[in-house]
Amino acid sequence: MGFMDDASSGFHSPGFHGLGLSLGNLPFLSAAETRSISAENPTGEKGRGGMATEGTGAPCARDLGQGWKISPSVVIQPHTVFTMAEIAGPGAIQHIWLTCAPAAWRFLIFRAYWDGEANASVETPVGDFFCCGWCERINVSSLPIAVNPAGGMNSYWLLPFRQSARITMENLGDEPVVLYYQVDYTLTDVPADMAYFHAEWRRDNPLPYKSVHTILDGVCGQGHYVGTYVAWGVHNNGWWGEGEIKFYLDGDRDFPTICGTGTEDYFGGAWNFEHPQGQYGLYSTPFLGLVQVSKPDGLYRSQQRFGMYRWHILDPIRFRRDLRVTIQALGWRSGGRYLPLQDDIASVAFWYQTEPHHPHPPLPPRDALEVI
Repeated sequence: MGFMDDASSGFHSPGFHGLGLSLGNLPFLSAAETRSISAENPTGEKGRGGMATEGTGAPCARDLGQGWKISPSVVIQPHTVFTMAEIAGPGAIQHIWLTCAPAAWRFLIFRAYWDGEANASVETPVGDFFCCGWCERINVSSLPIAVNPAGGMNSYWLLPFRQSARITMENLGDEPVVLYYQVDYTLTDVPADMAYFHAEWRRDNPLPYKSVHTILDGVCGQGHYVGTYVAWGVHNNGWWGEGEIKFYLDGDRDFPTICGTGTEDYFGGAWNFEHPQGQYGLYSTPFLGLVQVSKPDGLYRSQQRFGMYRWHILDPIRFRRDLRVTIQALGWRSGGRYLPLQDDIASVAFWYQTEPHHPHPPLPPRDALEVI
């Protein structure tokens, strides 16, 4: 799949070369067929790109005509759902690129459905899916997610399906949104041991006192957890990241099988992310990153906000029948004691599992989604 070594990824599976490549198997030929869906070819059919005679670019191409960037984007009206892609399988989505105005990133809900399922396997605000949870443009340079100037969002998560795939974007806002997008995929056989991709968004604002933020719960089936993104808004002075992340696997109840040692430790940093002294050190690596630190401005921006990701690509957390993931919010109070925090924490969990999956918890009302 490009993210794992040959032995763990099913290198010898007949359809593997058509699903994804690493440098090691890049020279191999495949019978897979490459297709792409965009506003210029909304069905992805062979030989049917750039045929539009109407679209958002039509006024600009009035002197040129068909084939000259007539339909580079779509307009999603308020309170409507736009189907970005509908694909008959088997195959896999290999790359998604899109861009739209940052103000809409929490009100645009990105969903993916596999094999005709009624409940989406992926359901999250689009900004958070692409590690931009605070509706501000930032650069992300990781292996599965890349966000580039000035707002180009890219996903390289491998999204296999056997019968069909459907990608939608719902506009919960009151204003139309212009969306540019491209969905690149392959039509090929999918090995029997490939699971389906899932992503789920949750938020606590504020986190109740002495409670933990639940990143993921209710997972049923076999699979592996592959990533976490957190948009963390701090409501207190002082350091906020003493809390531990915990993974409850296969029947764990009061105590987890995997327990971290601190928030910055889980995201690959150490000692408050402080570097140089007195400052947060931003970083974006293939698997870990503190990519965003929003500072108070002395007027209306009164609190600090952070964006962090951790991809379990080389170290997936495998479960056989169920999974729950939580993280504590801890600071410091007098006497060298921990202070349970009541912060604004939004997260996206990324994982693969067998179907059927447990339905995601309902998204909160629009006002509870908003970045304020």
